[in-house]
Amino acid sequence: MVKSGISNELYLKFLTKNAPYKQFGYFCLMKWYYQLFNFYIKASIHVALAVLCFAHLTSFYLNNPLDKNLSFFLFFATIPSYNFIKYGVEARKFLIVQNSYQQKIQIGSFISFAIACYFAYFLSFETYKCLLVLGVLIAFYALPIFPVDRNLRSLGTVKVIIVGLVWTGATLFLPLLETGYNISSDVYIEGVQRFLVILVLMIPFEIRDLHSDYPELKTLPQRFGVYQTRIIGVSMALLFYAVTFLKGTVTEIEWVSKGILLVVLLLLMVRTPEKQTKYFASFWVEAIPIFWIGTLWLVSAFI
Repeated sequence: MVKSGISNELYLKFLTKNAPYKQFGYFCLMKWYYQLFNFYIKASIHVALAVLCFAHLTSFYLNNPLDKNLSFFLFFATIPSYNFIKYGVEARKFLIVQNSYQQKIQIGSFISFAIACYFAYFLSFETYKCLLVLGVLIAFYALPIFPVDRNLRSLGTVKVIIVGLVWTGATLFLPLLETGYNISSDVYIEGVQRFLVILVLMIPFEIRDLHSDYPELKTLPQRFGVYQTRIIGVSMALLFYAVTFLKGTVTEIEWVSKGILLVVLLLLMVRTPEKQTKYFASFWVEAIPIFWIGTLWLVSAFI
């Protein structure tokens, strides 16, 4: 057997002698994968995917088709919104970036913002009104509107409530308003559940940042300690599942899929470490909405 004019013996000898080059090539490939994955996390693409999954969960549980334009808008609008909060709460800081890596994130944010504006053009007036309210909440969250350059993000408990309201409004009420869905008691129950899930998912982040957050923030772990914070998270997770049965119509698929999510949330509260790996919260915790919708599809296939 001959490979490109080289005998098997010479070919194997070549591979043996050049093994370090193969290892170097493998290292370069892995480094490229790592950089791509890191950009996926740092540029808030993972968060945008989680938002989109929450919107699709609304579509399924309330039997309301998700508008295509709103779907694209939510995904692309989340990227610049989160990046603005993370990297440039001051307008000048966001526009003038020295770090080359953050410049790439900045360019991606501007492109995503332009795409989001395009899809926003096709949304309804009712959706615009809700977006205005959410936009004001985001601005209060990020920008220093209080004395001594403080914002709602620096007010601990208020911060958590604002995040829960924005996520619930964007992923539950926006899809319903866009399609003219009748807001019933089931919608409000679903809203309470969405709000509780988001609050639970924020706890691992607060535990992670316990020793780096300013004492003035008064986050749950700072106020009550890690153990009591876990108890609060468990209580909210149980309440999330309990109110499912207050809805007028509860399908088998719904209570089973939400039951599986309950188990995941309880395990998360019990197993979240104080000293976390780099991507525990930013990838695995934020992937729970993706896991939730995957579970929903799987349950639907068998029931």
